[in-house]
Amino acid sequence: MKEKFLKYLGVERYRVSHTEKFVSMLGAFLGIFIISYTSNYFLQSTLPYLIVASMGASAVLLFAVPHSPLSQPWSLIGGHLLSALIGVSCAILIPDTVLAASLAVGLAVGVMYYAHCIHPPGGATALSAVVGGAEIHQMGYQFVITPVLINVIVIISIAIIFNYLFKWRRYPAYLAQKQDQSSKKDYGAISHEDFVYALSEFESFIDISENDLLKIYEVVTKRHQSTNIQHHALQHGHFYSNGEYGNFWSVRQIVDWDISSKSGEEQLIYKTIAGANRRNSGVMTKNEFTQWAKHEVIRDEDNWRRIDNNNL
Repeated sequence: MKEKFLKYLGVERYRVSHTEKFVSMLGAFLGIFIISYTSNYFLQSTLPYLIVASMGASAVLLFAVPHSPLSQPWSLIGGHLLSALIGVSCAILIPDTVLAASLAVGLAVGVMYYAHCIHPPGGATALSAVVGGAEIHQMGYQFVITPVLINVIVIISIAIIFNYLFKWRRYPAYLAQKQDQSSKKDYGAISHEDFVYALSEFESFIDISENDLLKIYEVVTKRHQSTNIQHHALQHGHFYSNGEYGNFWSVRQIVDWDISSKSGEEQLIYKTIAGANRRNSGVMTKNEFTQWAKHEVIRDEDNWRRIDNNNL
């Protein structure tokens, strides 16, 4: 009964070392501490709005979950600055504080979605611009620069330097992904487009990256191998994927084929439609192509989806 109740509440039993917890606490402390002193040094003021309260929430993301998509540089920068612009605009244009505050947060969420920079503390930044008081209102759009932009520059700089000191942390997360992609990996029957399509089926935002999902899959399956598509299954005009991940993934379309005059082998002409070497064309034999291709795929709205059939 207790376990069921905890699951209902969404209680996660974090398997995190005491070292990691301490590092997260230290990073958050340094982030806010340095923001406070830096803002006071440059602005030479004792006003309370020199540090935006939402930076406390940003510190949690940048130092407790630095590899989260919500913590990445563009999420931090775009989330705060765009939300600040929206908040100030609503405060200026809408006399009713309740309506202005509500609209500011709602619009901030929508704009962050469309700008691909979802950062939860951005909602608090938009709200602060509306309900922060007369002093903030008098600043107008200057609020976007001081203190928001200054706070953002300082905390992102601290996050990059601080997280680099610990080998299991990298910020931005791209630095960790780049290391993982330094060598080609075969992830078996579940491929890049399988994950992309699965993630697209969820209507809500998922706070986990494709890279993390693939790492989990690699541990569970021990990187079992998949069987390449057979040459007799290739069809003119169809699309095929190599099933790789990240910079190595690509989709090719067979646009034509003929008999090579030199070797007598049947060759095909392909065009790379998506991924690595996009828009490039090439020629290879059917056997060479089947060594590259893992499975056939089709375009499904904005994603590539694997076709399951008995010829794989």
